[in-house]
Amino acid sequence: MIIVPLGVASATPTATRHLSSVALWREGDVHLFDCGENAQMRMLQAGLKRSKIENIFISHFDVDHYSGLIGLISTLQLQRRDRDLTIVGPKGIQEFMEWNIQFAKLELGFGINYVEVEEDAESTRVVDEDEYYVEARPLNHTKFCLGYRFQEKDKPGKVDAEKAERLGITEDEQYKALKAGEDVELEDGTVVKSYEIVGHPRPGDSFAYITDTKYCPNSVKLAMNTNILYHEATFSENLADKAAETGHSTSVDAARVANEAQTKLLVISHFSARYTNPFILLREAREKFFPAWLATELRPIFTNPSQEKGIVQAKVYLKEIDDNKSGSSRSGGSRRGNDKGKKNFRKRKSSSGRGRSSDRGSSSRRSRSDQGRKRKERPSRDYNDNRDRREQNDSNQGTSRPPKHITPRTPFDDFDRF
Repeated sequence: MIIVPLGVASATPTATRHLSSVALWREGDVHLFDCGENAQMRMLQAGLKRSKIENIFISHFDVDHYSGLIGLISTLQLQRRDRDLTIVGPKGIQEFMEWNIQFAKLELGFGINYVEVEEDAESTRVVDEDEYYVEARPLNHTKFCLGYRFQEKDKPGKVDAEKAERLGITEDEQYKALKAGEDVELEDGTVVKSYEIVGHPRPGDSFAYITDTKYCPNSVKLAMNTNILYHEATFSENLADKAAETGHSTSVDAARVANEAQTKLLVISHFSARYTNPFILLREAREKFFPAWLATELRPIFTNPSQEKGIVQAKVYLKEIDDNKSGSSRSGGSRRGNDKGKKNFRKRKSSSGRGRSSDRGSSSRRSRSDQGRKRKERPSRDYNDNRDRREQNDSNQGTSRPPKHITPRTPFDDFDRF
């Protein structure tokens, strides 16, 4: 399985973050968890084919989690899709979709299978296929919200080919029957037991998608022993009261779920727009659980990197704001350096400002010698201060300075709302 975050923003998009959506790639099929605005474009940029979508799972009816559905359905119709599509969500998802399809006068060439989950449901297997199933459980948000677990079914154990050949197994059908757990009877009447040549079943990979919720036991149940836990971390711990008020989790809450569920990897996402530096949230999560990663848009997360690398490759590269600043500064410097051959000199300090050249030369020599003496006579107190600063930076996981906790984009945004 390959997990590709398509949008990691909470409530409102920013210049570098899109609304909530995650794609799960498995054996050529795509399963979409939430479908925020612009999700289909992000799939295109991520290198995922929209025609390969098999299931769409909507967590709840906050607009930022389903606002891209109708546009995606329209695109699938224009691409002449003819396979059925399954859409899973809380009760009311079918009414919403059918009204919009009728209003837009879309004549779909494919069917949509709706799976609606009632609010009083405890655990529902919303999709059940031969090789995997998807379980939904209610979470603890300000409105009815679902979390999902994508679970591959156990895979057959490996066949001991040498032993099978010694026992007389030669045909492919016999191998298939043995791997399916069936005993095989040979022509001479000998019965070959499946457990004699087939190893123990191998557990399938699993992925949990938990967003827009306070800590709750169902989060732990969905994430139990998963390969990847994708959990929201909207706020840092110093805004725990705000998280509880709005029905969201802090980065520490996400780490708590990961610890109790004993997941292999925690990936945090759904960041409030007030955090332009999400590494603050990552640091808090890693203090409680490791390994923990930040969800980065269009960057794949592999359950088996040795076999899955190179399958999904992003088609675009989004330059960050800092990159643009650094590029402009470099180009600006080169322009200044070539401006009519002029050179910029630092003004020389002088007490009189006028006088003979010999006086200026002697004064400059005296100033340089004075600076040298000052450097030699620098008090030990400055050295101790610098050493203390270095020790603080070393304790800050290698960063040069502590990050700011709140760095709003503009003074006009009302960050108290999300």
